[in-house]
Amino acid sequence: MKPPRFSSLVWLAAPAGALLCIWGALAQQRQQTRFAPGQMDSFLYGAAFYEEYMPQDRLEKDVQLMEQAGITVVRVGESTWSLWEPEDGRFEFAWMDRIVERLARAHIRVIMGTPSYSIPPWMFKEHPEILVTRIDGSKATYGLRQNMDVTNPDFLRYSERVIRKIGEHYRDNPAVIGYQIDNETSSNGTAGPNVEAGFVRYLQHKFSTVDRLNKLWGLVYWGQSLHDWSEVPPRDGILNPGWKLEWDRYQDSLTTDFLAWQYSLLSEYVRPDQFIMQDFGGATRSAVNEYAISKHLDIVGINPYHPTQDLYDGEGSSYGGDFARSLKRTNYLVTEINAQTIGWDSRSQFPPYDGQLRQDVYAMAASGANMVEYWHWHSLHYGQETYWKGVLSHDLEPGRVYNEVARTAHELQRIGSHLVDLKTSQPVALLYSNDSRRGTDSMPFLLSHAPGDMPWNNPGGYDVELHRLYRAIYRLNAGVDFVFPETEDLSAYKVVVVPPLYIASERLLQRLVDYVRNGGHLVLTLKSGFCDEYSTVRAAMAPGPLREAAGFHYQEFSNLAKPLALKGDPFQAGAANQVSDWAEMLLLDTAKPLAYYDHPFFGKYPAITENRFGKGMVTYEGTVLSDELQRKVLARVFDQAQLTGPDRKMPAAIRVKHGVNRAGKTLHYFFNFSAATQRVTYAYPNGTELLSGHPVAAGGEISLDPWGVAIVEQ
Repeated sequence: MKPPRFSSLVWLAAPAGALLCIWGALAQQRQQTRFAPGQMDSFLYGAAFYEEYMPQDRLEKDVQLMEQAGITVVRVGESTWSLWEPEDGRFEFAWMDRIVERLARAHIRVIMGTPSYSIPPWMFKEHPEILVTRIDGSKATYGLRQNMDVTNPDFLRYSERVIRKIGEHYRDNPAVIGYQIDNETSSNGTAGPNVEAGFVRYLQHKFSTVDRLNKLWGLVYWGQSLHDWSEVPPRDGILNPGWKLEWDRYQDSLTTDFLAWQYSLLSEYVRPDQFIMQDFGGATRSAVNEYAISKHLDIVGINPYHPTQDLYDGEGSSYGGDFARSLKRTNYLVTEINAQTIGWDSRSQFPPYDGQLRQDVYAMAASGANMVEYWHWHSLHYGQETYWKGVLSHDLEPGRVYNEVARTAHELQRIGSHLVDLKTSQPVALLYSNDSRRGTDSMPFLLSHAPGDMPWNNPGGYDVELHRLYRAIYRLNAGVDFVFPETEDLSAYKVVVVPPLYIASERLLQRLVDYVRNGGHLVLTLKSGFCDEYSTVRAAMAPGPLREAAGFHYQEFSNLAKPLALKGDPFQAGAANQVSDWAEMLLLDTAKPLAYYDHPFFGKYPAITENRFGKGMVTYEGTVLSDELQRKVLARVFDQAQLTGPDRKMPAAIRVKHGVNRAGKTLHYFFNFSAATQRVTYAYPNGTELLSGHPVAAGGEISLDPWGVAIVEQ
């Protein structure tokens, strides 16, 4: 049965709060199982392609270069609403039809983007109120993308119209294999009067009465108790942590509902062999709820940009891939990734070394990617992203990067069917809580933060600790899934690692306690269990509901003015035997101390503890560990959980990943993230190295070139 057509008049009549309910209801009504990742016949490889950005007409030459390189997929259309609809109500398709037709003749598949993330000038001229009003009351200006209020009725009306036009026009075009809705979407920080009014309705729906809100948020403090919903003040200036947290959740819901609405519109037009996806702007971004959004997608896309050259070790691609795969527990698409250099200016121009692009593709395949696309095919000659270079440089001629892409593409044409739809079973889980991230951003605990992160990453404590823990797991060659506060069953994992769980419900904490009681190994970190789900500190001895399982309690904590060593270097970390920033003054109940601070005052308190509880074990870190010390601590936990084996014995530069392809054969990926040749022992049953075609015997040796990769199929 075809879903009912959505009337755009609703957007004009309904208040913002009602719109949210409508979006969610329509998305639930219209979502249906159409596309599964397993429908892909091979691994897709390509780039975002904007022929309309070229300084001259060169469509024929570009597609010929793609054909020669072995490109199999491109993404088009999401960046130029002003071409789709050059004037209000006048739609043009000939320019895109020409591109799609030529790509189809080259057997290059097309992902079509909806253009709602950058409004055309005529729309701004007619409706300047569409632009975002920020929390402080200032207005966004025209000239930047993603500057519109995603709840504005006029914006939604125009968006629905162009989305429907595109869906109708390309519904029967066999070259179009799927749709990307919007681009790296967030709420854009919208906070105008309509959004503030929607927030009040959101609060009414969630909390029912102002008395309940007053109690949960402690609004009696500073005399801010509400007596009526009409008294809810604007978000600007609010300092109450619970208030700020709920506002962020509300902003999340605006993004989720906006994308769910786009999904519902396109669902009327897509074929059973087509998908609808969204490209998340990297993993674990604080401005969106990726887990909620993924419920309204057929497949997840992600853009895991990362450092290159000597800072490249595959971690960034793996982090993004493991996260994307975990959202729906299935394969995912890489819709943007470094081709050459990235950046909005010329201060981050670090092109990849020879071999790094190729290696990166296989690293993402080993994490479960079914597609890798670069942003973008060609480098721009104008605009803000002039220095965010594509496969072709500014001269638009084949070069070093094009040649490496071509080499990789032709390899994928030969072995891609062996790689697509890789299934993985990971022994370790990493719990990601965006609420805890926001809570610690409101009340930071770090006095410093680690260098080397991408410049847009939040330097707050949670994010740094999340990446530190992932980095340690990654360097121990242990496979990892992300899990979420909503994840009910953790029993499949031998170890669950938890970054600072500052904000958590009783139910979530009880789930972790039950996991340990039933035999799991749980690694908890500082501040865990401190606040409830409303960012209100628990009126119980810390760590609250975790106390019995953790085996300690505490009343005091302190920042550390400078790094401290641990007494006696208990984990043999050498120069890295250091902790910093924060110290909880733990008092032992049943826990065993693993390390003490080397300090005349703090030395009486354990920094790291271990407690047997039920059939399992809790390891607790009450401070911030150095990267190497963190790796050592997790190595000990993995040993206790019997996560040993040949992968742990690899040279420092070697990473190993495993999975089962759709033919039921096990794949073993070996990566050399260094500029020196490495040799490793192959400790698995006899197989064939797919890239070379050479047999590999159990116990034999594999030689890996600098920035090289080997893929052995058993």
